[in-house]
Amino acid sequence: MAVQILLIAGPTASGKSARAIEEALSRNGEIISVDSRQVYRDLDIGTEKITPEEMRGVPHYLIDIRDPQESYSAGDFVTDATKLIEEITSRGKLPILVGGTHFYFDALIKGLPAAVDTNNVLREELESVSTEELFTQISTADPRRASELDPNNRRRLIRALEITHALGTVPSRSASNNRYPQLVPIGTSCGYLTEWIVIDPEREALRERIDARLISAFDRGLIDEVKRIQEEVGDAKLNEFGLEYRVIGEFLRGDRTQESLLPTLSAKLWQYARRQKAWLRKLRDEVILAAPSHPNKN
Repeated sequence: MAVQILLIAGPTASGKSARAIEEALSRNGEIISVDSRQVYRDLDIGTEKITPEEMRGVPHYLIDIRDPQESYSAGDFVTDATKLIEEITSRGKLPILVGGTHFYFDALIKGLPAAVDTNNVLREELESVSTEELFTQISTADPRRASELDPNNRRRLIRALEITHALGTVPSRSASNNRYPQLVPIGTSCGYLTEWIVIDPEREALRERIDARLISAFDRGLIDEVKRIQEEVGDAKLNEFGLEYRVIGEFLRGDRTQESLLPTLSAKLWQYARRQKAWLRKLRDEVILAAPSHPNKN
């Protein structure tokens, strides 16, 4: 018999965490975080990490499992999540996967792209190119993959270009050419009986939530958090932790004014949310859309 799992997805600030708590309490569930940044300790305010009080006694996994200096990949996530799903199910509980890292969802359900060795010559060449140009190159070579990438994440842009250079394109994870069937509202995929809840708020409501959460983050000490992380890992690693850390890092280095932080981050986070919503639109015919709720959590 296939293992049943519940997956909850949505753009940033859409209320995923609170919805997952509700589902866990009503359906005897435990929660697995699908978030590439919340795996890191000390990245609390910038990632809107759920607090122990907000968990309301529901067990959460894959949060605070790495130090900021360490790495964590989609492959690591698939290994960890698969093991946790088995353990949670063995206790007679429902595994609930929730988060905003859609590449992790795809990796678990549809599989990872084929392995490609590092091309040191190409990588050295790409390191000399601006981040904007890297994104332009991948957008031209593989528009599908580009739509899934953060255009400011140099490491992932370079890796995607390595793969396209080697294979011509990032291998499709669609059902037509791998061993997993298409996702359906309730159906079997990758050996799991999957049920999806997708939270997809209206544009203006979501933008208001993003701005409110950003203001709250600054009030709670986001700049001080970024400064601590920057001193611990350096600028290159800091940039891998996402928009908030990269933009505030620029301010801490004297490359932008403090007054520019809020409007810049508001605009960039909205762009990121739009890319997330584009990924969610691909699921519209395949999943059950749920009404948005609880704007205070990601």
